[in-house]
Amino acid sequence: MAVYTEVAPAQAAALLRALGLGELTALAGIAGGIENTNYFADVRQADGSMRRWVLTIFERLLPQQLPFYLHLMRHLAAHGVPVPAPQPAPDGALAHELCGKPAAVVEFLEGASEMNPAEQHCTAVGVMLAHAHLAARDFVLQQPNLRALPWWNETAPVVLPHLTEDQAALLRDELAHQNTIAATPAWQALPRGACHCDLFRNNVMFAGTRSAPLLTGFFDYYFAGVDTYIFDLAVALNDWAIDWDSGALHAGRCRAMLDAYQLVRPLSADEKRLLPEAMRAGALRFWLSRLWDWHLPRSAHLLTPHDPTHFERVLRQRRATPLAL
Repeated sequence: MAVYTEVAPAQAAALLRALGLGELTALAGIAGGIENTNYFADVRQADGSMRRWVLTIFERLLPQQLPFYLHLMRHLAAHGVPVPAPQPAPDGALAHELCGKPAAVVEFLEGASEMNPAEQHCTAVGVMLAHAHLAARDFVLQQPNLRALPWWNETAPVVLPHLTEDQAALLRDELAHQNTIAATPAWQALPRGACHCDLFRNNVMFAGTRSAPLLTGFFDYYFAGVDTYIFDLAVALNDWAIDWDSGALHAGRCRAMLDAYQLVRPLSADEKRLLPEAMRAGALRFWLSRLWDWHLPRSAHLLTPHDPTHFERVLRQRRATPLAL
């Protein structure tokens, strides 16, 4: 959600018109993320009413990778999961081209992200994440999580020179541990399917009130991939159910999300046993990606890289005090 590619209003207007979405009235870049270029696009529809869309320019993803993400979003939306559906061209294509790069236009979600979640928010996320996993079981396209173990193994040597001796020792030890866990028959047999893989607080929208929140949508599926369902759950727990300053688990929010998830999709015995390992894996994944973005940044208007030390703290906490189920 940084702005790497400057899109002229006339360029955006032509795409929106070609998709039959209306006439562009305003275009504004969205700050806050690190991967793609995003704009809010306001249009006047044929009946005179106004509607907002989100225009995304893909900066790293290849055109051949996009069908998985875009069709997954439409699949989930068709199965009742509140996900912003990509808008097709007249020929049915969901991926378009803008400024010489692949692009998509998706629905705008009402509401706001909740950056200080209560147990009620974690309950809502747990329920909907389980529904998303069930809905994805018959999704036929396959694409691995591109930020999973092979990427960790490739990226670690790149960031190691930038670390202190203590940080480097932590990274090497945890990476070796995760390679060992991933090779076990129990891990390889875990239930898996298309997962969000990045379900942080800023990728969920809520309306309603703090005491009675209404989850209006999951979005930003552009890190999605086929992975274990407990990895997806672990990524969410590592963001929604922690004390922000220390990275320690918040018992009430953690239990709220786990209980709500299992009301819809109960975890197997192996999933319960390996969830602490998945939480360590999730912390390592985001520590690595933030180290990469921090020490090897790309140039972008409105870009603010995330501080990698946050997920270093989370990883140390998951190693020192594993989740007890």
